[in-house]
Amino acid sequence: LARIQTDSVVTMLRELYPDLRFEIAVAMSTTGDKILDTALSKIGEKSLFTKELENALERNEVDLVVHSLKDLPTSLPPGFTIGAVCKRENPLDAVVFHPKNCGKTLSLLPEKSVIGTSSLRRAAQLKKKFPHLEFRDIRGNLNTRLKKLDEKEDFSAIILAAAGLKRMGWESRIGQLLGPEDCLYAVGQGALAVEVRAKDQEILNMVSALHDADTVLCCIAERAFMKRLEGGCSVPVAVNTLLKDDQLYLTGAVYSLDGSDSLKETMQTGVSYPHQNEDGPNDDVQHVGITAKNVPGQAQEAAENLGVELASLLLSKGAKHILSVARQLNDAR
Repeated sequence: LARIQTDSVVTMLRELYPDLRFEIAVAMSTTGDKILDTALSKIGEKSLFTKELENALERNEVDLVVHSLKDLPTSLPPGFTIGAVCKRENPLDAVVFHPKNCGKTLSLLPEKSVIGTSSLRRAAQLKKKFPHLEFRDIRGNLNTRLKKLDEKEDFSAIILAAAGLKRMGWESRIGQLLGPEDCLYAVGQGALAVEVRAKDQEILNMVSALHDADTVLCCIAERAFMKRLEGGCSVPVAVNTLLKDDQLYLTGAVYSLDGSDSLKETMQTGVSYPHQNEDGPNDDVQHVGITAKNVPGQAQEAAENLGVELASLLLSKGAKHILSVARQLNDAR
């Protein structure tokens, strides 16, 4: 999947810059790829899928790195920035059923059916929604997880991001899409990010053509929400964003591990601002790690403030307690 995502970004860059030569020089495994017998939320490393790649960027071995945005921490190490956020693929979660359950939905699965997911966010929401089901960790890349599902009888279904399945050409495996009423998605889910050296103006200018303005604003709001909550993969934090008629709507929620306790709110803000030529040092203002020169700065600010304000509202209603209990319980598991 990482290779397919990188290829798709390089294809876009080649179309934009036919005179430049782009090489996918390095394929490397990250900590998150190697430790497959432990839940992501237990490894406790903030940059599970990014550190090795950032090291190569720092050593000038590569000039840009393609990530799933949801894998990138809300605070990047000094010297790095997200130079492009590409147009978002479907951000929803999808259910892939064991062949014997083809045609069913989660609500139609028999009592005590086991569902595989490595995400605390998914499990917390779905336990509450489908109390007759059991949820168990499943790790590995998409191929591995689908293989575990199909070849063994351990799981009745697994939950994956629809975007990954679509990029792999496996859309036909999606048995059920989980809408916001069933499962809010992860911060940044479905969007690809291109990470670059913050001071490398040439590369930054080049990749900034890939920015999708709507996706940038949605993801800034989501990342600001997550950052203010101090959330990560060890706590269940979920979002849903919508940009319509110059209004950005952000729904954010926090959950206890079993989903019994939760807080969810929606806020909105206007994001219609003219693009001003912001010459000088303001060019490189980052909003939760994203540098988007071609998106109006005031719109980015409004999106970031929206995320912060929504998180502050949830914190005022007790989100900190829910998240700290979830963190403790997860650590003790």
